[in-house]
Amino acid sequence: MELRVLKYFLAVAREGNITAASNSLHLSQPTLSRQIKELEEELGQKLLIRKSHRVELTPEGRLLRRRAEEIVSLTDKTKAEFRSMYYTISGDIYIGGGETRAVKPVAVLLNELRSEFPGLHYHIYSGNAEDVTERLDKGLLDFGILIQPADITKYDYMSLPEKDVWGVLMRKDSPLSKKEYVEKSDLLGLPLICSRQAIMPHRTGNEFSDWFAEDFKSLDIVSTFNLVYNASIMVEAGVGYALTIDNIADTGPDSPLCFRPLMPRLESGLDIVWKKHQVFSPGAKLFLQRLKERFEFP
Repeated sequence: MELRVLKYFLAVAREGNITAASNSLHLSQPTLSRQIKELEEELGQKLLIRKSHRVELTPEGRLLRRRAEEIVSLTDKTKAEFRSMYYTISGDIYIGGGETRAVKPVAVLLNELRSEFPGLHYHIYSGNAEDVTERLDKGLLDFGILIQPADITKYDYMSLPEKDVWGVLMRKDSPLSKKEYVEKSDLLGLPLICSRQAIMPHRTGNEFSDWFAEDFKSLDIVSTFNLVYNASIMVEAGVGYALTIDNIADTGPDSPLCFRPLMPRLESGLDIVWKKHQVFSPGAKLFLQRLKERFEFP
């Protein structure tokens, strides 16, 4: 497979139309159709379902689209890293992480580096621990910022000083909103919306399930989520109460939602991880060096 042809295929998948894709690529329609047909023959799979005015991806086509996006992204990242070697400190740093205000010290450091080295550029990917580590393992990210609990045994890592506070996101008209904090007994029997990462067992333990102790298995978990925005919409719609961390969802004066911390207090730390024996670009290497200096990590 040629990278050029993969980009052609991605253009067709994006446009959903051979003519529109050929126009965006500045190719003739017969040329593009022939390239896609040769790609199908090379792979031995039909990639497109051709209809009168559009095309749809087959299951094999959807798989190739995911793989092609990863290949093109990794190729662009590699080219950028090699280009950056010709300059003082420049290039791209790829960081993935979950939703948390605890990442602010990292953002402050990135801003300082950018002021010192204007040639640096950052690419931020948002996702849960599973999403981030998958992209990290494939080389699409330099660093991952993971909210504990998360399995970090196969990575090099350092713990950041910030902590996230766990609690319950609820509607302001909920009876629980009148309390300053939420206890375990308040949640038993209520419909709960939980982070998949928080309730997943980990080899390193799970402070979240430990907080509920023997009552964890009897929780009424009606839904799970990986990012909080959609969970907050479900809370607003009355689906349930979301167990999440503070300072992510909108709970301002105009919001119908509010947040109440758990009692006893439950906090999660933050780890920044990277692949063992990772070869960094100059920019990513400098970022890690400054990060260690900032937080006095040996």
